[in-house]
This record gives sequence, structure tokens and C-alpha cells, in this order.
Amino acid sequence: MNDSAPVKPALVCPAGSLRALMLAVDAGADAVYLGMKDATNARNFAGLNFDDAQVREGVRYAHAHGREVLMALNTYADARDTVPWQRAVARAAELGADALIVADTAVMAFARRHHPEMRLHLSVQASATTYEAIEFFRERYGIARAVLPRVLTLQQVAHVVRHTPVDIEVFGFGSLCVMVEGRCALSSYVTGQSPNTAGVCSPPSAVRWEEQAGGGVDARLNGVLIDHYALDEPRGYPTLCKGRFEVNRTRDYALEEPTSLNTLALLPQLIEAGVKAIKIEGRQRSPSYVAEVTRVWRSAIDLAASNARYAVQPGWGAQLARWAEGQQHTLGAYDRPWR
Repeated sequence: MNDSAPVKPALVCPAGSLRALMLAVDAGADAVYLGMKDATNARNFAGLNFDDAQVREGVRYAHAHGREVLMALNTYADARDTVPWQRAVARAAELGADALIVADTAVMAFARRHHPEMRLHLSVQASATTYEAIEFFRERYGIARAVLPRVLTLQQVAHVVRHTPVDIEVFGFGSLCVMVEGRCALSSYVTGQSPNTAGVCSPPSAVRWEEQAGGGVDARLNGVLIDHYALDEPRGYPTLCKGRFEVNRTRDYALEEPTSLNTLALLPQLIEAGVKAIKIEGRQRSPSYVAEVTRVWRSAIDLAASNARYAVQPGWGAQLARWAEGQQHTLGAYDRPWR
């Protein structure tokens, strides 16, 4: 049981580059999370992520400012060759990472056996949505923190917090996943590559933009048409769940409209529920995104945790709107009045 009094949650921010890491620290992040330039990292995009020298410098910079570095080893190891994941655990320990964000039980077991001093955080890709699941990982692998998938209501989050001693981390802002992370099979169905191993919902090799003779642009994923845009229409990175399809003679977003999660309005309730960390999504986003979003959330958390009356400041909304998908925000699953 987690009966401790509410405390100010840590602000955990993304770093897809050393520049983003430094800006996040300067803007007030309590911790940054990053990944290596290999398949152990679920955001393994060209031009992003860290080599050993960059991790070492990032850790030095963060620690000099009293902040933490969390290493994401959050893909599932290839059963034919688990050495890259084992090597990544050792590298993270040697480079000075404060914790590993892990999803695969084989990686957890290896880390606990060979580097018991390393703190383990359960990745959202492990798909633990109940306190019973989280307790399984705590009892067997010593998980100290768990990141919840973005499908739980505020009441369900509070229920999980009350029933486990594991610290709970939730997403506060960024791209919204409508599925239960770790369980989505849409990308696997269309591309043959799972987000749990490929690390992305739409592998770049499967994405095609095709200009049409009659005007407009088709977005295809492994040859499957998932959207059509006018030439002057804004278009985001195509994922199957955010595609527009004809359903009952109406062409619209069948599963999810592109919009960003923004829980600023619920921040006092999340703190009261006992959430220990608020995570900002977006390792694939620009350093400018990281800096501005971090500044807003630093101000919001400080205000919500103080004795002052909390209200979402008008300026915060304007700043975050610049970085929102489709220029829209939602509370997502946190706010379901019918529940």
C-alpha cells in the first residue's frame, strides 16, 4: 500500500539529442530520459539519440545541476541474440545513468543479476495497467517506478497508486496513444514490424508520401492508404490509428484524431493522487519543443505543489498550443465522466 502524503512530482523530460538534454536541464527538468543509437531504444530514428561520448557528457551536465539521467532500454530483446541488450545495460551502468527504463523481463533479470545497484523503471511498453501487474514486476525484478499506459482514468490511476509501494509515473503532455502501449498490433498487422521491437508505430521504411495527379497527397503505410491530404493541408507523421477512413459513408478519423495530451488542468488531482513523476513525451521532437514545454511544466508543477491557489495560466496554453498535434489538446482517458 502506498499511504505516503502527496509530494511534488518529478518532471521527467525527453532528450533526443545532447542539445535537448541540456535545454531540458536548464529549463527545470528533474530528470531526462534518452536512448542509445541502436535497437535497444524504442525511438531509434536516424539523426536522434546518443553515442557513448554524448551520454557521458549528458550525465556529467545533468549531475552537475543535480538532475538525473534515465536510460531507455525499452524494446524487447531479440531472442536470437540478446547480447545487444545485455551490453546496453552494462554501458548504461558504466556511463553513469541513474536508472534504466525497461520493458522486457529478460532485460530486467539480467540487470538485476549483473547490476543490482541500478534502479529499474518499468517502461510503458511493459503495458502494466493494474497494481497486480506492477507488483509482479516489483516482486520478481525489483522495479522501483512504473510508467502507466495512457488509457487509465484519473480514478484508476489513484487506485493503482494506493495499492502499490512502487512509484507511479504518468504522461502529462505530448502525443497521445489511444491504444494500450505494448499491446498494439496495428503496426504489426500492416508492416510486419512490432512497435515493441521496431520501436515505432510507423517504421520510416514503410512510409510513403505520393502526390496525386488530381491534386493532393496520399499517405501510405506499407502500401496501405491511410490518409489523403490537400496540398496545403497540414499533415503529421502517418500512423494507422490516426488515419482517416470512410466509415458509414463518412470520411473521418476512425480511431483517433491527431491531438496532444495535456493534463495541466488535472495537475493538482494527479499530485493529490500520489503520482511521483510527470512525463513529457517527445524524444523525436526538437530541442525548442523540449525547452518550451519543460519551462511551462516546471512553472505549473511548482505552482500546484505550493500553497498558492492553482489555475492554468493563459500563457501556458498559448505556449503549449504551438507544439500540439493538430493544434488541439485533450485530457485523453484521464477524464471520462461516464465512468
